[in-house]
Amino acid sequence: MSRHRTRTRPPVTLALPALLAVAFLLLPLVGILTRTEWSELGAHLTSPGVVEALRLSLFVSLWALGLSLFLGVPLAWLLARVPFKGKAFVRSLVLLPMVLPPTVGGVALLLGFGRRGLLGPWLEGTFGITLPFHTSGAVVAATFVAMPFLVISLEGALGGLKQSYEETAASLGAPPVRVFFTVTLPMVAPGLIAGAALTWARALGEFGATITFAGNLPGTTQTLPLQVYLLLQDQPEAATSVSLLLLVIAMAVLIALRGRWTGTPAARTPAEAPQPPDEAAAAALEAERTPTAPAPAGPPSGKPAAGDLAAALPVGPGGGPGGGPGGDGRWPLHAVVTGFNELTLDAEPGTTIAVVGENGTGKTTLLRALLGLTPRAHAELRLGDTDVTALAPHRRQVAWVPQDGALFPHLSALANTAYGLRARRVPRAEARREAQQWLDRLGVGHLAHRKPAQLSGGQAQRVALARALAARPRLLLLDEPLAALDQTTRARVRHTLRTHLAGFGGVCLIVTHDPVEAVSLADRVLVLADGRTLQDAPPSEVTRHPRSPWVARMLGRNAWPGTASADGLVLAAGGRLVVAEALPEGSPALAIIGPEAVSVHRDRPAGSPRNVWRGSVREITAVGSRLRVLVGSAEAPDLVAEITPEAAAELGLVDGSEVWTSVKATEVTLVQL
Repeated sequence: MSRHRTRTRPPVTLALPALLAVAFLLLPLVGILTRTEWSELGAHLTSPGVVEALRLSLFVSLWALGLSLFLGVPLAWLLARVPFKGKAFVRSLVLLPMVLPPTVGGVALLLGFGRRGLLGPWLEGTFGITLPFHTSGAVVAATFVAMPFLVISLEGALGGLKQSYEETAASLGAPPVRVFFTVTLPMVAPGLIAGAALTWARALGEFGATITFAGNLPGTTQTLPLQVYLLLQDQPEAATSVSLLLLVIAMAVLIALRGRWTGTPAARTPAEAPQPPDEAAAAALEAERTPTAPAPAGPPSGKPAAGDLAAALPVGPGGGPGGGPGGDGRWPLHAVVTGFNELTLDAEPGTTIAVVGENGTGKTTLLRALLGLTPRAHAELRLGDTDVTALAPHRRQVAWVPQDGALFPHLSALANTAYGLRARRVPRAEARREAQQWLDRLGVGHLAHRKPAQLSGGQAQRVALARALAARPRLLLLDEPLAALDQTTRARVRHTLRTHLAGFGGVCLIVTHDPVEAVSLADRVLVLADGRTLQDAPPSEVTRHPRSPWVARMLGRNAWPGTASADGLVLAAGGRLVVAEALPEGSPALAIIGPEAVSVHRDRPAGSPRNVWRGSVREITAVGSRLRVLVGSAEAPDLVAEITPEAAAELGLVDGSEVWTSVKATEVTLVQL
């Protein structure tokens, strides 16, 4: 069966000018090809003058490329990463040589670096350097006109690189220069290569600025484009042959880039994740699929037991895990956060705090303030006996796992995990050995040599966790660390993480929207609202008496705000609620009603319920083996009831069914706000 593809016919008024534009650009190139004397091509290109000019062009263009890399790469990074006054002016300076007539550029170079220019006399008098009419002058001219191509290409690549990679590397202990060379540059390598190729090609073909600033001296400044200019006067056939050579070089560069300069890189077929190469790896993969406890019964192959985090952290020079001051490996937390977030946080070693709240309440901002990575909030931070407030992020020993994991795509899972250790100057063999142990504990040891692109979302998230834990942190920050995992894997990784945190000598903060994570992993739950602490209490207290409607709903409970009255609560949305134990009249309060305490009837119930409302079913969803029924009413806020499928069938519930709901006064819990 043939497949018919629908083709859009372009309007003639647009297609015709477009074809004319193609012909306009193509005709000069065809002219070179048709007028080239192919039989004399070899003789023309091997003549002494052309060979000497080609040698000089390669020398000048390669030096110009090196100088552009040395100056342009830091400039591109500055423009892409650092906010400063006058950035628009600096970017305009970078673009200026691209729009300036080359001869004008040569005149400007003469007035700046010539013997009578602004800097020329000082260069000649101090260092004996004379740039005009010298090979070095040709290099300066080529660099002036070619470097913008490198800066623009690399700045675009840096602008498209998420800063979470660099910030994560800093949190693992890597100083800025190490981050730049081990993370930033490898990840923008395509943009760097594209810019370097264009810079070299432009420097190779430079003419106007060179002849104006450096002259046209054979063997000194007479590059290949200048040779073409001379040959046009006496040997036009030879000029055509040399022009063909430059044309071929330019086209080869553009074809090799395959659209990278325009932001449309060549399509690549995603590499398939390799299969485990041997029986041991296959057995590990099968073990990963088996829903068993992730912590091994004993230390395999001489590795420390998974349940002992302290044993997994090698003792550093300072006496404690990770070394440095502190000695005993116990780091209580004290933080005073100001700015968007306004709160004080104190926690003893080994405490895990779940940070919850609605979107935009400052959860991630709090973590970034503790890392020292955001101007929105500032944290005065003390870990143990050390005040780290003034320290750069890479010196705080605060590791974090961002929401996307931020695994470095150019490194394997093993190299990712060992990155923090290597940044702290741990020998390579020791760092890789310890990294492998962490990967084994989190059930991804058999994936050590895969790149992040070859990992599933759950596998990548476990590698990110292993990397953070392996970095020997004093404070561990996890931003929704299990969000990418399926339910089975999430349960296993949660169990493993809880086991490790039990022996951790520092404090761990976990941002989460999962009530199971908040209850099962945390010793305390910190509820944020508008950047401030709304509630900071043990999970059991937050579960019983949530002070936020959002948290109550996150925990699967109905939450109705209102004002306490003599016999209950005057609801903010209208209506009244009768309760068994009233609060002082006039105080703001939150009524908490468990879904299991809501009864659903087809007819108005008789008997003891004090709170009865008429409404209609808006939605029915399955939660495990039970059904949750959302009932809307004109007399009360929306109410969620939890019933069995059998009860729903007996009542004949469907969307839109008219029902009655009731809640006993004794089933309502009031929380004073």
